[in-house]
Amino acid sequence: MKIALACDHGAFEYKEIVKEMLTKEGHIVEDFGCYSTESVDYPDYAGPAAQSVADGKNDRGIVICGTGIGVSITANKIKGIRCALCSDPVSAKLTREHNDSNVLAMGQRIIGVELMKEIVRVWMGTEFSHDARHQRRIDKVMALEK
Repeated sequence: MKIALACDHGAFEYKEIVKEMLTKEGHIVEDFGCYSTESVDYPDYAGPAAQSVADGKNDRGIVICGTGIGVSITANKIKGIRCALCSDPVSAKLTREHNDSNVLAMGQRIIGVELMKEIVRVWMGTEFSHDARHQRRIDKVMALEK
């Protein structure tokens, strides 16, 4: 799977860990930055990563900042994106099964590194249920973009 990955300075450490983890699992990772802990603006990185998912260049995306809030708001401004901010594996599983989320947001200052890894594993390993009621709800949400 091709994964877009982005962070701001507050999550550079986690982005590097996720990149290594996904690469070892055989995924192709496109790193949209940032590339250090020097202060940057999260929309400059999360926006292009989410756009690459919306454009079909990447299958899914993962965006990370200090809290996950800024990058999730940014990603959800991109037409076609269903970004879920997750701080636990249950939410990660359900957002894939029920919402077919295509971008995952997390906060480095909110969750520990091992929990972050588990959230990524669960989110990456869970497929959309294709249940009619969930698809109907997704269609209604996506219609709001028009």
